Amino acid sequence: MRLHAEAVWLCTAPMDMRAGIDKLSLHVQQALGRAPCDGTAYVFTNRRRSRLKLVCWDGTGVWMCLRRLHRGQFTWPQDGDAAWSLTDQQWQWLIAGVDWQRLSAPPPAHWRL
Repeated sequence: MRLHAEAVWLCTAPMDMRAGIDKLSLHVQQALGRAPCDGTAYVFTNRRRSRLKLVCWDGTGVWMCLRRLHRGQFTWPQDGDAAWSLTDQQWQWLIAGVDWQRLSAPPPAHWRL
């Protein structure tokens, strides 16, 4: 899925996937201190990280999309930040179910041949 959003932000706290646009937008405002209609795509996951929900304002309305993995989990940040910004390439890897954090991982310092 190609996004035409200005940025993609992962909301790191797990959310109830029954939440709709209003509840997710309120979370963006209250927990992240950001405007939900700023052109950013906000992405949420459930506790098991098997589902993603995306909310994005496009200027005339709000898009809400859901993606579910049948096996495995989405790779999610372990950092204590409330939100995490992704590049377009990282987004493509994330929705494919691949560990997008490995794209820019430094080589292990202890690696020897």
